Amino acid sequence: MLAGGASSRMGRDKALLAYRETTLIEHVARAVIDAVGSVVIIGDPDRYGKLGHTVCGDRVSGCGPLGGIFTALSTTENDWNLVVACDMPGISTSALEGLIDPEPESGRNAVMAIGPGGEPEPLCAVYHRCCLAAVDRAIREKRFKMRDLVKGLEAEFRPMEAAVLANVNTPTEWAEFEEDAR
Repeated sequence: MLAGGASSRMGRDKALLAYRETTLIEHVARAVIDAVGSVVIIGDPDRYGKLGHTVCGDRVSGCGPLGGIFTALSTTENDWNLVVACDMPGISTSALEGLIDPEPESGRNAVMAIGPGGEPEPLCAVYHRCCLAAVDRAIREKRFKMRDLVKGLEAEFRPMEAAVLANVNTPTEWAEFEEDAR
């Protein structure tokens, strides 16, 4: 789970926002654990270490989410790896299970959620460890946009509802989400 952002638009750490009697990061972590059995947080060990999960700091900083995916794929022992952003309050175990079951089509190296508007969501995806080469190349070439990475992968896209993929970046978005959740 990626939790390395600065939360500058939110004005405070969005991962630690109170949500459903816990925090947003714990809500997403629970969905990941229920879907795949474990979670590793890619973020600041000093900030998230006390949550009780394995936390790994970014190996490459200043690259945004691409650096988090690089860290995840360069530290994993698994061939296939679920990558989810910590700021997706609508995420659920069943949505994540839809990404991991069944296995991707032959020749695919990623399975990515795609919203109703047709936009891929690279921060709700399953990446094969072989994607590390494409991520590394993008970082070396300073191409940090996630859309550029998606174009370089052989991804399979699986539809998901917009509410599941919505992320929160500002206090206004957070207030709107909380209002809709009631």
